[in-house]
Amino acid sequence: MSKRLLVWLASWTIAAYVLLLRATCRVKYENDQRPALKEAGQNYLYAFLHAHQLAVVTHGEPGTGAMVSKSADGQLIVPALQVTRCTPVRGSKWRSWGGKGGLDAVDSLTRHVMNGRPAAIAVDGPRGPRGRVHKGIAAISQSTGAAVLCVVAVPTRRHVFDRTWDRLQIPLPFSTIQGHFSDPIHPVEGEKLEAYRQRIEASLASLESLVDPNMANVADTTATQRTHVASSAATTSEVTTEHHSAA
Repeated sequence: MSKRLLVWLASWTIAAYVLLLRATCRVKYENDQRPALKEAGQNYLYAFLHAHQLAVVTHGEPGTGAMVSKSADGQLIVPALQVTRCTPVRGSKWRSWGGKGGLDAVDSLTRHVMNGRPAAIAVDGPRGPRGRVHKGIAAISQSTGAAVLCVVAVPTRRHVFDRTWDRLQIPLPFSTIQGHFSDPIHPVEGEKLEAYRQRIEASLASLESLVDPNMANVADTTATQRTHVASSAATTSEVTTEHHSAA
């Protein structure tokens, strides 16, 4: 069986599972300020973790433009977006500005938002690190004036893939998906892109720590371990260099 056929079968299996979740799961929203934003004519963007993408897609707002990686992994989620009446926008990770379709995706999502429709971005995808918000969402918000809504989805019943970089979670049928929203985050005139990116990242991390502390704590521990390993490697390199210099 060809790889293309396997990807096609897997992607439509995921789409079928999303339809099953839509039919069997309840959804509850906390601090949902979208009605007020719509009333004020304010565009908005969804910022969520890569780990939560299946829960977010399951009850995605129709017409939402969703950033999807150009990789085979990204293709897996495209049919699920289509059956929920969302619009896939293909591109690559935000850190590679101008590479592999990254800028094209930013431009496409910017136009999508300027047309009065929301956009959704897994802000630490497609390769992490977990919780690290890349610059794309801040750039789109600044160029369109759209508010950013951080979203943390917490299913009451779920399976978590502990060994994946994002700790991907899969909601289970007949569960309740609790969608927790941050207060809207607005761009500030004259603010540097990096400073705005950091504000979004801090808001999302704070929200997850509040509503899903066990997952947030695991993510913090993983980040600390990653930093410790990097520091140890740097120290070892310095010691080796000094040893060779002394020799």
